Amino acid sequence: MEHDWRPTASIETLRERARLLARVRTFFAERDVLEVETPVLGHGGSTDPHLASLSLEASTPAGRERLWLQTSPEFHMKRLLAAGSGPIFQLARSFRDGEVGRRHNLEFTMLEWYRPGFTLSALIDETQALIRHVLGRDPGPCRQRRYRELFRDALDLDPFTSPLAALRARAETVGKLSMRDADRDGCLDLLMSLAIEPELGQDGVDVVVDYPASQAALARKHRDPEDGMAVAARFEVYWQGVELANGYDELTDVEEQAARFVEDNQERQRLGRGEVDADVRLLAALEAGMPSGSGVALGLDRLIQLALGKTSVAEVMAFATPRC
Repeated sequence: MEHDWRPTASIETLRERARLLARVRTFFAERDVLEVETPVLGHGGSTDPHLASLSLEASTPAGRERLWLQTSPEFHMKRLLAAGSGPIFQLARSFRDGEVGRRHNLEFTMLEWYRPGFTLSALIDETQALIRHVLGRDPGPCRQRRYRELFRDALDLDPFTSPLAALRARAETVGKLSMRDADRDGCLDLLMSLAIEPELGQDGVDVVVDYPASQAALARKHRDPEDGMAVAARFEVYWQGVELANGYDELTDVEEQAARFVEDNQERQRLGRGEVDADVRLLAALEAGMPSGSGVALGLDRLIQLALGKTSVAEVMAFATPRC
């Protein structure tokens, strides 16, 4: 039996990747942001119903325990913030089950950073600056797009108020599959990914803001000035039709965070997915007091892929999942 042992990226591409990683570190060094390293394993995992976490059984001082491969370094980094670290960044190995494709790999590099005291607007500006710095060229003008307006313009639907039946019907038409049992967020995710995302960031950098409150994840919520509906205080950055970054005005309320963990696992049960152990140490850190501020996670492999003009993330990784 023959096995393809060769790397999925050329050696020259790996040299270019190293050069771009150095640019990232220079960007943060110039801003006095501390680089940190946190574990890829944790006693808690991501309860997000739309993420598939990987776990393993390990022998620890407490005996045999289940540990979770982290889908991002967020929980550990927030514990550092609560301990007084100040602004921090990390180039973190992250893991998400079942995500292998042109823009996905089961194991990937997440660039994540946190800015105590930063508003969401200030972090959006810094994220744009980071992208320009890594690319070494101007990706074009940046504009903010409201999630609600994108749906109205592209689909003539209001994602907040349109009946679920209307969303299901449009999602079936766009996705060419049955959406009879899909919930509201399932319909919105499909429509966003197939009908709206491919057009974003084609003439510059698009920053999408004011997502539905149900998609707040670990972000605070605020009111839509249009009609007072709750929306998530978060943003996503797109360039050339690719989602690059996801930023939050970070939630610091321990009771709200604990409630979201419970709601997430209830939704996972409803969807037939296994529960994930909630990170009780994150809750303890929030109770001790995490400073207010904003944080963002950026898919570094995707940014490097676009910077080097490659067609898939596998081309900028030494050994993508099929050859690992």
